[in-house]
Amino acid sequence: MLQRSRSIPVTLVALGSLLAFAAAAQSPPQPGPGAAPPPEATAPEPPADEVPVLAVSSVEVVRTAHAPAMDIVIARGVTSTDGWTGATLVPLTHGTPSDGVLDLVLAANPPKDPSSAEGPSPIYAVFPLAAGNPYKAVRVRSSTDVILLQTIPGFAELKLVPWACGPCVGKLFVARGAPVPAGVAAGDVVHQEDLPVRTRIIRPNDGIGDVRPDPNRLTILIGEDGRIVGSAWE
Repeated sequence: MLQRSRSIPVTLVALGSLLAFAAAAQSPPQPGPGAAPPPEATAPEPPADEVPVLAVSSVEVVRTAHAPAMDIVIARGVTSTDGWTGATLVPLTHGTPSDGVLDLVLAANPPKDPSSAEGPSPIYAVFPLAAGNPYKAVRVRSSTDVILLQTIPGFAELKLVPWACGPCVGKLFVARGAPVPAGVAAGDVVHQEDLPVRTRIIRPNDGIGDVRPDPNRLTILIGEDGRIVGSAWE
């Protein structure tokens, strides 16, 4: 009994020391006199803003086979380059439209840096609709075109016109409607009318009025000899 009674204060002291140590470990250290305050936590960088993709190529609405029947919108398209992420369909329609058409935009997050003009990259997004939705048609828009699907379920597509500026650096640029110089092979020429919509063409003596980025705009630099010296999606 005597030995046991002596162990109780020792145990209580040890337990108190352990609790004090735990409390100290959980409390942030206090800066001493003249010490700089601890740095504030940095908020995570927000994701890039979504922008419409370059073009939409097809719109499909499928209906589930089991009740309650649901409609699922599938939009396919292309981006100007590789590296776009987070494809989504952004609704422009809010509530019940008077014409029964659901308006959507095929959008994604573009790359942060300009990309070389190597050609388009496929992309798609889906948008589920609740059972008993009021829509009779679906319209999907992109940066350059639009597709209206007039039947639900159904399918509609738009044939995309390929553009001539993948490996276009080094080729001769021919302005819209201008003749091809004599002696220049057809494969060594890039016609302006074959370039993507809203292509920005910068000649040697041109100024620049806007440097804001646009991932759906192709910029072409023309050299003194009339040949393309650089191209990039900004």
